[in-house]
Amino acid sequence: MSVFDIQVEKVNGNQVPLEEYKAKAMIIVNTASKCGFTPQFDSLQSLYEKYKEDGLIILGFPSNQFMNQEPGSSEEASEFCKLNYGVSFPMFAKIDVRGKNAHPLFKHITKAAPGIISDQIKWNFTKFLLDEDGNVVKRYAPKTDPNEMEEDLKELLGISM
Repeated sequence: MSVFDIQVEKVNGNQVPLEEYKAKAMIIVNTASKCGFTPQFDSLQSLYEKYKEDGLIILGFPSNQFMNQEPGSSEEASEFCKLNYGVSFPMFAKIDVRGKNAHPLFKHITKAAPGIISDQIKWNFTKFLLDEDGNVVKRYAPKTDPNEMEEDLKELLGISM
């Protein structure tokens, strides 16, 4: 199975095949609006603005699985990101990112890039970098600021350093 065989749900309820993002470098991140790492939206948005013309797409997936840090609706989470951080990259409907009800996308990418102790997502803002063919290139810890991903991202996009 490829990541491009998976569908995700937009905030408005429409299903989107990830195949729409084929031929793009992707950062997939699970998010929460009431987390200590929430300010990472600033860095994610900056990376998106800087590299979207070079083929970057960032996909944000709110989740309420970590200490009730995304208690509102999908719409509220998306609106929070736009109003407070100017997020213009796609945000999707709230999902489970770990456990028996984990969304197939997160089951797939965590299997492809397991964590140090287990493949489970341990907290909000775990980030995955995928190449244009949908292969997981690297997994980043929640505490890793997205700006620390820039060199890996530039290499993946073929941008001279």
